Amino acid sequence: MIRRRFRPLATALVALLVSTAAVTGGTASAQAAAEPYANISGSGSTWSQNALDQWRRNVQTTRAMTVDYRGLGSTAGRSDFINRTVDFAISEIPFQLQPTEVGAQPERPEPGGYAYMPIVAGGTAFMYNLKIGGKRVTNLRLSGATVSKIFAGQITNWNHPEIQADNPGLAMPDRAIQRVARSDGSGSTAQFTMWMSKQHGDIWTSGMTSQFPGNVGATLQSGSLGVAGYVSQNYGEGAITYVEYSYAVKSGFPVAKVLNAAGYYIEPTASSVAVAMLKAQINNNASSPDYLTQILDGVYGNTDPRTYPLSSYSYMIVPTTVRGTFDQAKGRTLGEFARYVLCEGQQQAEQLGYSPLPMNLVMAGAEQIKRIPGAEGSGVDINNCKNPTFEPGDSPESNRLAQTAKQPAECDRQGPDQCTTGTAGASDTDTDVTGSGGGGSAAGAEGTGAAAAASGGAAAADPAAVDAGAVGGDAVYDANGALVSGSVAGGRTAVSSPFTIPDPVWGGPQLLMLAAAILLLGSIVLPPVLSRRLRGGGRKTG
Repeated sequence: MIRRRFRPLATALVALLVSTAAVTGGTASAQAAAEPYANISGSGSTWSQNALDQWRRNVQTTRAMTVDYRGLGSTAGRSDFINRTVDFAISEIPFQLQPTEVGAQPERPEPGGYAYMPIVAGGTAFMYNLKIGGKRVTNLRLSGATVSKIFAGQITNWNHPEIQADNPGLAMPDRAIQRVARSDGSGSTAQFTMWMSKQHGDIWTSGMTSQFPGNVGATLQSGSLGVAGYVSQNYGEGAITYVEYSYAVKSGFPVAKVLNAAGYYIEPTASSVAVAMLKAQINNNASSPDYLTQILDGVYGNTDPRTYPLSSYSYMIVPTTVRGTFDQAKGRTLGEFARYVLCEGQQQAEQLGYSPLPMNLVMAGAEQIKRIPGAEGSGVDINNCKNPTFEPGDSPESNRLAQTAKQPAECDRQGPDQCTTGTAGASDTDTDVTGSGGGGSAAGAEGTGAAAAASGGAAAADPAAVDAGAVGGDAVYDANGALVSGSVAGGRTAVSSPFTIPDPVWGGPQLLMLAAAILLLGSIVLPPVLSRRLRGGGRKTG
């Protein structure tokens, strides 16, 4: 009698246990059956590092894949690749086979032993720390000529007439400008100085250089975290630097809107970068050593009002031959990681302060994956790529992010009015009109979404300032390649911490945790229920 009554409960418990075991056992079996990934390592760009670090964490969780990376600057990354101390490098510019900067030696990678693969697009932004009457300014605007004069040392005070002309809604303060630049060889510096030399060569006469000149009175800091960390300190009031937009979003600081060729001051959001990159020219000569590198003249002069002019993308430099410690086992890992970057990884680009790659670059990048030894000759299934800029059936030249980009607000047009809406990491803080011009809101236009999207996963930055004279010694980096301590040019070292966002994909570890939770819940809830039923049944049968 008792057995008949409780047989359904017992059957349910057994079914629960069996189904849970099937989930955990199936996942464990699949993982055990799969060949483990060989560890790979890379170095280079800090411009791309916020995205790269998030992707590394994602594949560690979902694929049990270890990808080590140190953000030491693009120049160091290219050098490490040539010296075969890393398996891949990240850079904003290609190998400098014939450098134009004075004193630079040609870089000599193995001919035919490498390929460039685009990984993410973004905007080089101008993060700043400025107050008027004790209140932080979050809506600064700058023309290209003004930016160039600031970093060339020709404009040295925030109340300079040309800065005031860009900002009719602000009564610019009488405060000295601190120019903060990179101390290390960097792709960010190269991209920025190339833009100045091509657009304002009469102002910036040093040409394109990876090493920022030391004769313009700039405060020098190592890495993107270093320059962003310096500007975000109290002693950084009055400072401005060039850095990838992601770092300003992460640090909770604004960036300057830059005047484009259409006469609008634009923030480097995912959409404004996507629009700008539609005018980028790509080297499509597959036999060229610079295949898939970018020519940005069309981006700089793009007349679409939504364009951010300092837009570009970053490269992963991958080996195309077995070399040094790089073998086919590592090639298998690198190929799978590269596929993840081109597809699922792009879903998080906007949240991280970047712009996802369009289909034409994904398809071209997929062809480069096929050249990696051990990547099994397979590229990307474009119909199952899950990249947010396109869907199956779209044209390779289209970009859904660019197609849906909103027009800028009227107060962002060059003229007597100035939008009061904050930018980047300060998008929720408006700035009062203090100048002679009018105000207005950019809230109805595209331009503040990236910070809002990132706010859920970005911890508020609390960078720690360290006196370099007190610390001394060589620079020390953490596991992610971030500067922790040590001496750098410029007197002070500022440290800022990367942020993460949750990965949307559930892998084996998450399923195992869910199964364990179900078992634990069953072991707690079911025994008391069964016990009460058994005692009650015993009394009835007695």
